[in-house]
Amino acid sequence: MGGDKYVCTLSPELLQRAKDEINEDPDRREADIEHIRDWLRHQPHINARMDDWTILRFLRGCKFSLERTKEKLDMFYTCKSLCPEWYKNRDPQDKKLRSILELGIMLPLPGHDQLGRKVLFGRWGIYDPKMVSMDELIKTTSMFIDVMLDEDELSSITGYVMLGDCTGLTVSHAIGFTPSHAKKSLVMWQDGYPMRPKGLNYINTPEAFNTVFNIFKSFMKEKMKRRVHIHGSDMESLYKEVPRDILPVEYGGTNGTVEEIKNYWLQRLDARRDWLLEDEKFCVDESKRPGKAKTSADLFGIEGSFRKLNVD
Repeated sequence: MGGDKYVCTLSPELLQRAKDEINEDPDRREADIEHIRDWLRHQPHINARMDDWTILRFLRGCKFSLERTKEKLDMFYTCKSLCPEWYKNRDPQDKKLRSILELGIMLPLPGHDQLGRKVLFGRWGIYDPKMVSMDELIKTTSMFIDVMLDEDELSSITGYVMLGDCTGLTVSHAIGFTPSHAKKSLVMWQDGYPMRPKGLNYINTPEAFNTVFNIFKSFMKEKMKRRVHIHGSDMESLYKEVPRDILPVEYGGTNGTVEEIKNYWLQRLDARRDWLLEDEKFCVDESKRPGKAKTSADLFGIEGSFRKLNVD
């Protein structure tokens, strides 16, 4: 989406869907974007991307509620600032990061499913937890997702589906994913990102999966919990949620091999290297926030869940 001006790529059907599902009114779109841009200019603590497309994505993620859009934008840039281990130095040419990116742990699949949604495909057991830290894994995952969100207009309307293959997942993988990682990543995805999650699917789930997933689930919103499908090794059950024509060949699909999909995404990250590097300057400066500065404890503190029990 080059340039600052938004150019719509949606079909008439999708525009209608945007109207029905997320309250998008093409006649009001420009004014809404301008309203948010003007608000951002008056936030001394936020250094945000000001282009139409970035703002529009947040409006869509908040169903065009101006107040919710402001909250989400503030939250997004705040989370980025409070998670430097995920959002700083995201250079796809960096040697260590490159070796992780080349594993293809997390890949958006080409095209869209039967409902127009993007499918984000993770292979959560294929890396060596001694070589790849959880922070590095989340950082590389966010690089793929951020580029995908910037380049895929359709999913800003239709949302996305997660598919996790847990083959090879061990207790060592599970130990790496702490309650703190779970809380931080869910606050980031649920409250910060303008994404519309429509389903979480897991296949080939070993014992260790339950440990990780139960931690994760405890921080999940109710609506999201209802969208979880654990298929085990039942591929027919998976195909009902994620059809074959979107899946890689290795999973009984017809959508290219995992290797081809991975190479496509490595090329996209290289092409967007400047954008990824520039991206770390878009954040908040807590010393300039009107009112009280936000801290990691405010946003990601886990003790909050237990604090109310300590009544004398």
